[in-house]
Formats: sequence, C-alpha cells, structure tokens
Amino acid sequence: MALENMELQIQPSTFTFDRPSSAGSDSGSGSGEEHEIKGPVSPVKTPKSPTKPHNLARLKSRTSSSASSAKYFHAGGRTVYTSGRPPWYDCHGLLKEAFVIGLCGGSASGKTTVARKIIEALDVPWVSLLSMDSFYKVLGPKEHQLAEQNEYNFDHPDAFDFDLLIKTLRRLKEGKKVEVPIYNFVTHGREKHSKTIYGANVVIFEGIMSFVNKDLLKLLDMKIFVETDSDIRLARRLRRDIAERGRELEGVLKQYNKFVKPAFDYYIEPTMSHADIIVPRGGENQVAIDLIVLHVHTQLQKASDYASNSELAAYLRGFKLRKELAHSATNGSKTPDSLYVLEQTPQVQGLHTFIRNRETPRDEFIFYSKRLMRLLFEYALSMLPHKAVIVETPQGIQYEGRRLDASKGDGGMICGVSILRAGETMEQALCEVCKDIRLGKILIQTNLDTGEPELHYLRLPKDIKESHVMLMDATVATGAAAMMAIRVLLDHDVPEKNITLLSLLMAESGVHSVAYAFPKVKIVTTAVDKEVNEQFHILPGIGNFGDRYFGTDFRD
Repeated sequence: MALENMELQIQPSTFTFDRPSSAGSDSGSGSGEEHEIKGPVSPVKTPKSPTKPHNLARLKSRTSSSASSAKYFHAGGRTVYTSGRPPWYDCHGLLKEAFVIGLCGGSASGKTTVARKIIEALDVPWVSLLSMDSFYKVLGPKEHQLAEQNEYNFDHPDAFDFDLLIKTLRRLKEGKKVEVPIYNFVTHGREKHSKTIYGANVVIFEGIMSFVNKDLLKLLDMKIFVETDSDIRLARRLRRDIAERGRELEGVLKQYNKFVKPAFDYYIEPTMSHADIIVPRGGENQVAIDLIVLHVHTQLQKASDYASNSELAAYLRGFKLRKELAHSATNGSKTPDSLYVLEQTPQVQGLHTFIRNRETPRDEFIFYSKRLMRLLFEYALSMLPHKAVIVETPQGIQYEGRRLDASKGDGGMICGVSILRAGETMEQALCEVCKDIRLGKILIQTNLDTGEPELHYLRLPKDIKESHVMLMDATVATGAAAMMAIRVLLDHDVPEKNITLLSLLMAESGVHSVAYAFPKVKIVTTAVDKEVNEQFHILPGIGNFGDRYFGTDFRD
C-alpha cells in the first residue's frame, strides 16, 4: 500500500502545511508525487464534527474570525491557513475561470515585488504566482558553452518555451493542475523535479516577454507594465546575478550591454502599448499598487457579471452550494442511471440495523461497518472493465476466468481517495479487497460561518489520471463535499468515467446533485434515504459517522 502524505498539524481553527496548496504570494499544491514523500505523518488530531446545536455554537465561537482577519500567516518557516478554499464551481459542477493578471517589464524592474504587493493588497486567499523564468528552454551542448562564456542571449523571445508556457497558463486559467518546470540558472537546465500549482481564483503571471506573444496576450485579463529607470535595473541585476547566480561582474556587464539592453529597447519597451496600467518606480509606487487593486476588483466585478461589491466578495469567497443542493427538488425525476445500490438482502438490512441503532456500542459499530464496507467495495469492483483470461488449475485443466483490464488507455490501475475524515474509515476495507492499492487523501471541512465546504489539503497518487479512482466518503447528504472532491479529481485530469463515488449511506438530494453535475461518475452505495434536515443531516440516517467510529461523540 502506497500512501501519499505531507506533514499536517491540525489546531482548533488552523491548518498548518509544510507547503501551501495555493495561497498568498507563493504557488504550489498539496497535490504531490510519490517520490516526494519522506514518510507518512498522520494528523495529530482531527477536529470533532459537531452533532448538537450547543457543540456547534461552542466550536463556532472558537473558529469564527472577522472579515478583516488574515486568511493565513507565516510562522516558523511554515504557512498557516485559517481558512480553506471555498467552492470554485457552481452547483452544476461548472468551473469559473481564474482571472489572469500579466506583469511585464525589463529585467530587474521589480515585477515580482509588484506581484507580491498586489497579492497582499487584494486580500483574495487563493492566488497563484507564475514566473516566466521557469520556462527558459533547455540548452544543448553548444548553447550551454555559449552561456558559460556569457555569449548566449537569454533576453530573446527564442530563449523561452512559449508552447509549454501557453499550455501551462491556459490550464491554470481553466482551474487545472499544472507541473511547472524549475530552471537552474547555474547549470542552465531544468531540475528533475517540478513544482505543482493547483487552485486559484487569481493568477499573476510575470516575465520580461509577457506581452511579446499574441497567443499569450489573449490569456491575460489585465496587463500591467512595470517601468523602472535603467540604472536602477542594472544595479539590481548586478546584485542578483553575482550574489544569487554565481556570475562574475565582467560577465554580467558584458551580457547586459550585448543582450539585455538591446532586447529591452527592441522587444520589451514596445510592448508597453499593450498595457492597461503602467507602474513607474515598480514596487515602491504604493499609489499605483492601490489603483491596480481597485482596478482588479472592478474588472473582476465586470467579468463575474456581479452588480455589487457584496456579490463580488461572495464570488471571491466562493460559490454558495450546500443550501441550494439540500433544497433542490427532485420533482419526481427517475433514479439516475449512474446510481448503483447494493441489493437489500436480509444480510445487508441486518448490518444496517446494527449501524443505524444509536445504542450500538462503538466496537460493534466499527465491526459491522467494516463488513458493510467490504461488501460495498466488492460490488463496486464488479463494475470495472474486465477481460477474459485462461489459467491452468492445479489439476492441469484450463479455466476461463476474468481479470481487471489493465490497458493503460482505460485506466487499468486502481487507487483509493478518501474524503477526510469519515472517508478515511473506509481505507482499510478497500486495502483488504484490493492488494497493494495506492491511497490519496482530500481534506474538506465545513466552514462554520458560511456552512459551505472548503478544501484544506490534498495529496494524490502519482499518475492518478491513468487510474480508476475509488472516491470514498462514509455518508453523502447534500453532495457538496463529494462534488468538491470530484472537481479536484477532474482538475487533475482524471476522466469522469473513471471515478466511482462510494458511500455507505446517501440522501436522495446528494445522489441527484452529484449525478446531475457529473453524469459519468458511478455512484455506489448500500442505501439511499429520502430526507436531509436543516442541519444537513440525513434522515432517518446513521448519525455522525466519524464521531461514532472514532469515539468523539461526547455526550453530556
């Protein structure tokens, strides 16, 4: 069993990561590769899900924060998040494209400083910063020799891999996960590992040639040119290239006079005409920064078709889904074709009797839940594509059987992804029926102020897009958390038809919500209940599964 984890400490109202999923001025994703794992570290303590009104009020008083409070802060070399990413799609599962801001300017003009100050002033928690420096072409032996002699022109459009850059920025704009190369300015090559970026309402892209390519310009919703005096830019470049990139003074000056300055005059400065805003003096110009932030909010308001600042703020905080999903009427519509319910045999009904009974002791609740989970997984596995195979029995007789079709094009591998924390209870049962299965995790928590699901953390197996994904959550009421998890998988290029949502118990509203938004996703459960109450609990239901399983349902 391969388990992708990253260090995660959960405090009463904050989530702490070694690397951010996507927030602030840095870019990066909790989504990672298997070879990056240094060892599984489980959460210290998972927050208790409230089951009573007085518990909800007490927890809310501890976690609530004012609108002006920080969404994150830095402590001890880590980024600490006090809120997760709200829904970035509507109740139909459709994405809202990210707003892309392009920053252009000469070398060492202060583009990155301007970008970071814009991020700080925007007060939008989900922002990704993409640098054009990551997309220099890999040099061959001849070009590498010229670079060592300061004879290679890094300030020419041909030095950049525009095809990869445009593809990456387009995917970011569409809300997809991207792998950004890491360029080494000492070796003039790309590192073996890459940086993962995923999840942003706003993308800030900066580079010296940001406005040169016409296809790249089409992806930019706002264009900003940073204008800085040439002497200041030269002084900054000298300090940077000597201190950070190990260059010699003579070589830096030679390269500047031969390549950098002519490139600015010929390629970069003329593109100033494309800019919506020109910022003199770079990051030192606070007045310009304030005007840019005001302009960004105005443009976001126009792009979002929202008539008021309050509606725009709601858009930036995410879509409101849960209440709409809970109250969505099925209008007598037929059961979705994508729903598969385990046959209600006396055995299955008997297991439900045990786990639905409020008086069932915790050890028995766990025992009978696991029995039901194994039946659920065996049922779901029978729906995957199989092919005919012939084996020889110990008696030397051929037997024609079936085996999972491992053809790469159809996602022959299987991996499990649990929606923390109740979905994590299903992992052991899955591992008992699928040998050596890989596991991933997605942490989605309810914001107690808005009642909406928020994405806090994710770690997915490498090459998950080539797998059949068993998405696990113990119960599905409105379908809001399940829809968020499915959207994450789709953003990571998992085909919709390769996703199977598994749950012990679902509500009708959750079934219809997921099936309507994602009709190709298979929904597999052991039972479907009809109602969801105002607290989004399934009726007659099973109670809070996580609390009952982990023993955190402390009653007065």
